[in-house]
Amino acid sequence: MRRPRFVDLSIFILKYIFNWRFWIAEITKKSKIYKKIIDKMLFEDDEILVIPNTINVNKKIESEGCEFLPTEVIKDVIRRCDDIVIMNTCLCRSSNDCKDYPQDIGCIFLGPTANKIPEHVGRKASVEEALAQVDLADSYGLSHIIGRNKIDTVWMNIHPGKGLLTICHCCPCCCLWKVYPNLDDEISNKLEKLDGVNVKIHTENCKMCKKCLNDICMFQAISLKDNKISIDYDICRGCGLCVNTCKFDAITINYDDKTIDNVINRMEDLIEIKKL
Repeated sequence: MRRPRFVDLSIFILKYIFNWRFWIAEITKKSKIYKKIIDKMLFEDDEILVIPNTINVNKKIESEGCEFLPTEVIKDVIRRCDDIVIMNTCLCRSSNDCKDYPQDIGCIFLGPTANKIPEHVGRKASVEEALAQVDLADSYGLSHIIGRNKIDTVWMNIHPGKGLLTICHCCPCCCLWKVYPNLDDEISNKLEKLDGVNVKIHTENCKMCKKCLNDICMFQAISLKDNKISIDYDICRGCGLCVNTCKFDAITINYDDKTIDNVINRMEDLIEIKKL
């Protein structure tokens, strides 16, 4: 199958401008016209949820007599889909030439539009292969972001967008959403924290190793105040990367009952891609 030139050109451009992404995002705060253009082109109708991974999560969610960890929500979505494509490489990590996390753990695309993805970009996969990909991402401490992301339909030139659901496996160093603090609020607010997810600092356990400060938080929610680790809960999206980094249980992540209903209801809405 001949490689579509448009997609190859898009990949080339994305890799070229990847290190300019923070500057590009920052302009959305300075120009209303530019913000509208960027929002229209890349983020219109986005609905993206951050799903913490399973590592070091200190509490399971209980629902109707069952227990499941956040990643199981993603797996449940995968099990309901017939059309699955796994990206051959992570575009973010390969663009950033990541040395800390595997570049070959790529996104999972679900839905009928996924069948239009060129073969040299992603391979068709079974449910079992997609579930194994999620487990592999978990084993490396990657955090999951799931949702409809217009930018994927743009760079691959595939439509309709409502027929494509993207599951990203994000590392703290390369994820595209590290631009979150640089974007105008109207755009960045499309990346949502699950209701009922709470990250907490236990100062009595903190050894002040400061590893959680070393560019771990994608959203710049962690800082050092009065010689203590502090989290800005208005910014925090509950990805769990800081929890994975802390070896002393000084940062934990918990869930309340709202999480259960929110996860189930929101995921059922996204699963409607199967009906298209």
